[in-house]
Amino acid sequence: MRLGVLDVGSNTVHLLVVDAHPGARPLPAHSHKAELRLAELLDTDGAIGSDGVDRLVKVVRDALQAAEDKGVEDLLTFATSAVREASNADDVLARVQDGTGVELKVLTGAEEARLTFLAARRWFGWSAGKLLVLDIGGGSLEIAYGIDEEPDAVVSLPLGAGRLTAGWLPSDPPGPEEMRALRRHVRAEIARTVGEFSRFGAPDHVVATSKTFKQLARIAGAARSADGLYVQRELKRESLESWVPRLAGMSAGQRAELPGVSEGRAGQLLAGALVAEGAMDLFGVENLEICPWALREGVILRRLDHMGAS
Repeated sequence: MRLGVLDVGSNTVHLLVVDAHPGARPLPAHSHKAELRLAELLDTDGAIGSDGVDRLVKVVRDALQAAEDKGVEDLLTFATSAVREASNADDVLARVQDGTGVELKVLTGAEEARLTFLAARRWFGWSAGKLLVLDIGGGSLEIAYGIDEEPDAVVSLPLGAGRLTAGWLPSDPPGPEEMRALRRHVRAEIARTVGEFSRFGAPDHVVATSKTFKQLARIAGAARSADGLYVQRELKRESLESWVPRLAGMSAGQRAELPGVSEGRAGQLLAGALVAEGAMDLFGVENLEICPWALREGVILRRLDHMGAS
């Protein structure tokens, strides 16, 4: 059957259409996305403004039309941290439902981490052993660890690249004090969680998902996305550490000229790099592998599992 998943994320609203059935690998058929950067549209009270909600309603309506055009039989819809943590979340969800008929399911941070972990586990298989999975979104950082399909430990931290850029890096490029303050904040937040994972022992394989990690790997020399899903892509901490000061000295416009960096994400890349560097350092990760599948694929896989069991 043809499944669609509509992801209202902190950076983008993304419709992914796949052809799938239980027991088979989902095959991408169509992708439709719009950049809203909701994580950067919160006002001083933590609410998504009326204009932002209007734009969200329009984008969801456009995605519904695209899903219909592509013959989607079953559409799964969800929202992540930007909507989850908005002070007017209930109003946002109600306006989306009134304007489009879509009832968005708001995922908790733990659910995000578990579903992303499921996608990584299915991609790498059982031979990967104990997995540590890192995912940097626009609003939050998810970390998950385990040996089965259900992780043993998960955590979601308010360390998304969009959120941190809006709140901590007002200058372009940022000054040294801004950089130091954000670095201290990021590392203090991550350090509080390390003990929850270290008691399970060292992972056999460390993987990362999300656009932020993919772009960081690309500028550090990984293969282009055009080279296909099955090319192994890695990010070494040594390479990342050499890139952080270079990114800090660039404007957003200059970062957008780097290979694989989109104009819409260029402003957030430095904050994302600080989070990636902090996580790799504090968890003792020298090298990680980029996983092509992430949250959207995890949602699809869970749905297929339920279909197969019914």
